[in-house]
Amino acid sequence: MRHGRTVRKLGRTASHRKAMLGNMATSLFRAHAVVTTAPKARVIRSVAEKLITLGKRGDMHARRLASRQVKDRTILKKLFDEIAPQFASRQGGYTRVVKLGWRRGDGATLAKVELLVPKAVPTASEEHSKKKAADKAAAAEKVAKEKGKKAKAEA
Repeated sequence: MRHGRTVRKLGRTASHRKAMLGNMATSLFRAHAVVTTAPKARVIRSVAEKLITLGKRGDMHARRLASRQVKDRTILKKLFDEIAPQFASRQGGYTRVVKLGWRRGDGATLAKVELLVPKAVPTASEEHSKKKAADKAAAAEKVAKEKGKKAKAEA
């Protein structure tokens, strides 16, 4: 029986598995999506969700714990400063695994792991700039219509 055996070995040694999962989590945070085999995708999802939870904590100890897996400093900074705050109101479920079919070479089941980045809520300054741009476009359109009327009247 396999009672209490929670580690998915993925056919690798412990050090190889740890390095691979850290690299794949880093790639996920860099590109917001990663395509891999389905068993790896399920493991990466749990690793990434734990790292995002550490990012939500935001303290120095959490940053040091996350740096054990995310070796790239720029991605670690992105995790704590950009990605984790987007999930501040969410209690988990930061990623999604979508099955893609089978790999042509060996028939392995492929899956895509992606971050569920919430839709950005526009700030007041963004709304103001959008309104300003719309007003400018309307004014330019009005001027173009007037030029068209003058051209017809002269002809």
